Amino acid sequence: MKKSSLTINKTADLTLAQRIVAPTSSFFRKVRTIGIVMGLVGGALLAAPIGLPALVVTIGGYLALAGGIITSVAQTATEGE
Repeated sequence: MKKSSLTINKTADLTLAQRIVAPTSSFFRKVRTIGIVMGLVGGALLAAPIGLPALVVTIGGYLALAGGIITSVAQTATEGE
């Protein structure tokens, strides 16, 4: 077998748990950090102790959701050889 086909199959056959702990490229580490910050800002808007307008609370919910999705997708991206 060719070496390149082995690396493709090796990456394609990873389980979700193995993908999460596998090394991540520097680009996706930056994307993951942006997602975490978006989630934190959204969570802060949702949990604010003062009454905020409905539009701000809605934006906070969308930021928290988008941050969680971006973070999870970026974490499962693996570094290619």
